[in-house]
Amino acid sequence: MDRLLRAGTAADAEISLLVKEEGVDAVLDALVDEVLYRASVPANPEPVHIALDVTHDAEARRVVFRCVGGERIVRAEGEAPVEICRELGMTLTHLVRRIYGRPDQRRTGDFSDVFLPARPDDLSRLPGLVVATSLASGALMNGLTIPRDDLGALCSSSGSDKWASFHWYTGHYEREFAPYRDEPVRILEIGIGGFDGDLGGGSLRMWKRYFHRGQIFGLDLFDKSALNEPRLTALVCDQSDPAALAALAREHGPFDIVIDDGSHENQHVRISFDALFPFVRPGGLYVIEDMQTAYIPRMGGTEGPSAGPDTSIGLIKRLVDDLHYHEHSPAVAPTVTQRDVVGVRAYRNIAFVEKGTNGEVGIPPWMDDAAWAALGAHTPTE
Repeated sequence: MDRLLRAGTAADAEISLLVKEEGVDAVLDALVDEVLYRASVPANPEPVHIALDVTHDAEARRVVFRCVGGERIVRAEGEAPVEICRELGMTLTHLVRRIYGRPDQRRTGDFSDVFLPARPDDLSRLPGLVVATSLASGALMNGLTIPRDDLGALCSSSGSDKWASFHWYTGHYEREFAPYRDEPVRILEIGIGGFDGDLGGGSLRMWKRYFHRGQIFGLDLFDKSALNEPRLTALVCDQSDPAALAALAREHGPFDIVIDDGSHENQHVRISFDALFPFVRPGGLYVIEDMQTAYIPRMGGTEGPSAGPDTSIGLIKRLVDDLHYHEHSPAVAPTVTQRDVVGVRAYRNIAFVEKGTNGEVGIPPWMDDAAWAALGAHTPTE
């Protein structure tokens, strides 16, 4: 799957090599699964079958989709139906790009389209057939298009609580995640949610739709592997166990983004950050949600207007100091966070920590009060 996700922006030769090694059917099946996942529920009043004809070199395949109003589109099994209402055609290379490419990629002449390829025997059916085929086609084409829904809408439709609940996070997420949206990212979210028999997974489904080339991993204390599907994997781990977290990250990482939406116990937040931040790729983000628990004693927080050093907000305060270690401890070997944190952006109850190389040159370490005074004496002022 990693290789297929990256193929969307690769050269034609790389896609051809992937198809040669994996086979036309395996690649096509994976792409069709994604199309069915993205496609919206159609509203056509009568069933419609749409054919997708895919070619690769001398090989050709036909996939038939059954579109019934009010139901998810499915791949028709068995023999092809007698009546095909629409025929779409494209190369397998173009299908890869259409599914896992970027929105700004040029795709000129990448598919053929025949609307109602056969004349109906009963022309009185024609008006209804045109309407039904158009409605079904629109729903299917949503599956053949890179999704651009905003996070607020995806949050509501996926059952996540990151918007319009106790939290208003999606605006911050859209701002911070925009540079990653069209990349083949690996996302790990701590905490899958769910209770009273509900498996949860609303946020994981939201991320899968938002990051159309992303691999999404969720971490929970309980086995929620029933949620597993292409590009979405539920893992079992205790976020208070640093060794287990590191083992999980070695197996499934490194990650471009890690999101802590777990227990919100302040100790667990710090343990998870220390264990997983080393497994965030340079240029990636580590996100901490629900930092209001820094002020709740029963969650390991502190009372009063200033959160203590062992809280999640205390961690963010320390990272701001680490970001400026050149200014206060230039002669000491830097810690992991002093060396690798290049940005700390905090909003209400949520913070984003950016990883990179903290190598900007600061003021010379020998600059003392006398040096500053000398500098100031010869510095022009307005």
